[in-house]
Amino acid sequence: MTPRLFRVVFLIYLAVGVYVAWTHHYLTPGVLRQIAEAFLSVFLWVLVLLGVDLHLAR
Repeated sequence: MTPRLFRVVFLIYLAVGVYVAWTHHYLTPGVLRQIAEAFLSVFLWVLVLLGVDLHLAR
């Protein structure tokens, strides 16, 4: 399998997985907000140390 085809298959697999998780209520807007906040704090950790609040508005 070529790398490009592998990426396409992986993205389709991931999209179907997200859809199934959403329809079975494993993913909710609250969970997605928490995941986004976690990613922000991981990638912008310097701002967290400086006291910046990275919590998303609710």
